[in-house]
Amino acid sequence: MLENWIGTLIRKSFHPIDTHVGKRVRIRRKILSMSQTKLGDAIGLTFQQIQKYERGANRIGASRLFELSEVLDVPVSYFFDDLPEDLRALSGRQQDPSMPSDPLGEPISLELVRAYAKIENPVTRKSLFNLAKALAKKIPSRPGNTKRRVFVSAAPAVRPHRGVR
Repeated sequence: MLENWIGTLIRKSFHPIDTHVGKRVRIRRKILSMSQTKLGDAIGLTFQQIQKYERGANRIGASRLFELSEVLDVPVSYFFDDLPEDLRALSGRQQDPSMPSDPLGEPISLELVRAYAKIENPVTRKSLFNLAKALAKKIPSRPGNTKRRVFVSAAPAVRPHRGVR
């Protein structure tokens, strides 16, 4: 009987949805530059328990998921965004093929979000947002047009005075 129990422990693997939800908790925590200790304190857990959640080793109950969504300032659905295609197939839902599987999983994406959050000027933030949208937009190519130009300005265009060159 003890051998069966040990064998079960060795073969035990984490459920892929638990792993995905934990990964989303970690991503959001890092975006907010929050430590595991601080997150744990906010919901009455130790940092070790947060580590287990983030690895997917322990399942997160519905009430705990709600608490995490409140502390991390995201809707509960955030934790299920970007589910891998194989898990979506089980639910019958399909992911938009034009979207990367997990754009926030890349370190550079986290840095970009952190830098954006530090911009205090709302005009500058809006300009950066418009620039990112313009760069991401797929512009259909025209015959003979090999260059792609995107112009975004934070300030309104100013025409020079007639006497100024």
